[in-house]
Amino acid sequence: MSVFKDEHNGSWYVKLRYTDWTGKHKDTTKRGFKTRREAVQWEADFKARQSGSIDMTFGEFVRIYEEERFPRLKKNTQAMKENIIDTKILPYFRDIKLNAITPAMIIKWQNDLIKFRDPMSGEHYKSSYLKTVHNQLSAILNYAVRYYNLPNNAAAIAGNMGDEYDIKTDFWTPDEYKQFAEVMMDEPVYYYAFETLYWLGVREGEMFALTEEDFDFDKMTVSITKTYQVVKGEPMITKPKTPQSVRTIKMPENYAEEIQDYMEMLPQHDADFRIFSFITKSALIRRMESGAKKAGLKPIRVHDLRHSHVSLLISLGFSAVAIAKRMGHKSVNVTYRYAHLFPDAQTDMAGQLNDVMGPRASQDTEGDDEDV
Repeated sequence: MSVFKDEHNGSWYVKLRYTDWTGKHKDTTKRGFKTRREAVQWEADFKARQSGSIDMTFGEFVRIYEEERFPRLKKNTQAMKENIIDTKILPYFRDIKLNAITPAMIIKWQNDLIKFRDPMSGEHYKSSYLKTVHNQLSAILNYAVRYYNLPNNAAAIAGNMGDEYDIKTDFWTPDEYKQFAEVMMDEPVYYYAFETLYWLGVREGEMFALTEEDFDFDKMTVSITKTYQVVKGEPMITKPKTPQSVRTIKMPENYAEEIQDYMEMLPQHDADFRIFSFITKSALIRRMESGAKKAGLKPIRVHDLRHSHVSLLISLGFSAVAIAKRMGHKSVNVTYRYAHLFPDAQTDMAGQLNDVMGPRASQDTEGDDEDV
């Protein structure tokens, strides 16, 4: 018997001996259960987890998944996955046996998420977010299939929900952005931050991570090698989003002159000093909203300045491949999400093909007596 009652406070506890994955014998004690049933269930789940049995609950398997998988992930990726698992997946499947999860359960879970509306705003989850949530559940079940002999992945059988390409591509034209920039000139730090986001097209985290050493004014380039973010209240510098995000960007001359002026305004600092460390992401959002209102412009998100940069490059006639390289997109397919902004070149193509083809050969049949 390994389940006992604590006579001092009336709670229950488990005390047992087990063999870990290395073959060593160990003792463990878990206290604070309100009922004997809770203690017995915890013991059963613990033993199943130690043995790798798929008869454990989904919640217990998630603990295994996180212990084995998360150490290989960046902290910000861990935080994102934890949030999705804790808020969108575990509330539905925590107490269900891993091998008892069915495609029908997955579909009901999907439908609940699709039907969800925020009580305050009335907004639903974005299609791209729903796809991300489903992919996380599928990844957990795939892990169980691959390493713990779960017969199948119920999430894969049920099918996905959402669409990863469902992105809202709001943007400002150059004229609209210039209207916004003009009203921001009274706040120089924010003005130069927005100039960096619009004219370089970098991500917010990449902008916040910039130091003077990243700029080469002889070659007129900016090196994007890192990103700044706050994970669970802890600020940190990490590698960029993807390997393709590590890149060198050519600066427009006017922007280069502006950012040099800004750097001359900065107080004395070390080489690793972040030139936009005076501002925060939340403050940037507030200035974006107030500046747009003051300029009489439609409101867009800070990230939409990156979309604006892409739309500008498209309007200037650059190819998707060239744009993808500058933006640090994982693949050119990401750039093609903006396909509706690319001009329809069918008429130009037909015209140029016609020029290559040349004039049609004349068919002079006069004097030809042969039957046709």
